[in-house]
Amino acid sequence: MMKAAFPATPLTKTLVTLLGAGSLMAASLAQAVTIDLSYNGAPDEEKNAVHLFASNLKRLVEEKTGGDLKLTLYPNSMLGEEVQRMEQVMAAPGLNIASFAGISPLFPEIYASSIPFLFRDFDHARRFFDEGEYWKAAQQEFQDRTGTRLLAVVEEGGFLAFTNSKRPIKTPDDFKGLRFRAMDKSQVALYEAFGASGTPIPWTEVYMALRTNVADGQMNPPMYIILGSLHEVQKYLTLANIQYSDQFLVANDQLLESLTDEQRQALEQATQEANQLNRASIEAKVEERIQFLADQGMEVYRPSGAELAQFQDKAKPSYISWLREQNIEQKWIDLALDDAGKH
Repeated sequence: MMKAAFPATPLTKTLVTLLGAGSLMAASLAQAVTIDLSYNGAPDEEKNAVHLFASNLKRLVEEKTGGDLKLTLYPNSMLGEEVQRMEQVMAAPGLNIASFAGISPLFPEIYASSIPFLFRDFDHARRFFDEGEYWKAAQQEFQDRTGTRLLAVVEEGGFLAFTNSKRPIKTPDDFKGLRFRAMDKSQVALYEAFGASGTPIPWTEVYMALRTNVADGQMNPPMYIILGSLHEVQKYLTLANIQYSDQFLVANDQLLESLTDEQRQALEQATQEANQLNRASIEAKVEERIQFLADQGMEVYRPSGAELAQFQDKAKPSYISWLREQNIEQKWIDLALDDAGKH
């Protein structure tokens, strides 16, 4: 026997309407994807260019997808230091902005993009990564090794400058006997080429290391000197512009494959736009930041062309020899040098 249908009372009509609305809401929620984005440095857009990039990326992604993709930001190395964050993004869906210290254990060939004095200026460095064969090959090799993708080169503050608490550095000879904080072993090699010593220290520990004289100096763009309040424990600033300061947006492969074509395109477009905003902001504020450091009492020195040539003569060949000692194939060095020469 068939069961009698419920009469279509006002109450049942209301229940049907509510159930229908609930189903639509559930379907909408099912489509929304939340992605974690981890990185180092404080959540301050004025002082931390990596946070500026992350904030713009979050806004643009959410705008372009109508909220179907959402980014949750984890600044200040909240999810761990460099190696831990890379392990996380390799193991599970997510995004991470990694420095050389995060990339190099997996892909030491990244150091070829940091040969001293490889780039003349901002435009030169940007063309290298936007158009060069080295970077295309690096992206493919990194994906093959790690199952993650290098989505973008994130400009993090301009070109690197030296600071120290002991004396002005005008030529490589002025480095002799000083102890420097290094971001990674490539910087250790660089300091040793100048006659100084270097020891890797995580960014979160740099201020205290300088304050307690564990290290006499360090190397960072002006933005990071301000971000870390390093001007409080460093007296001398040398604008040698020795290397381009960048980090790398890394995406878990499974995450990208799980997105719809529209969501993936929105993420890629948002990445490009956030990068352009970063580039414009950083270049516009370089001199302003240098002046701020001078106003805070740092002695700022701009080496002459002849003095910069002394730095280059010692740094470039020594660094390339170090690359070879790391068993980095010559083809990566050649690709980087060729691309820099073309642009």
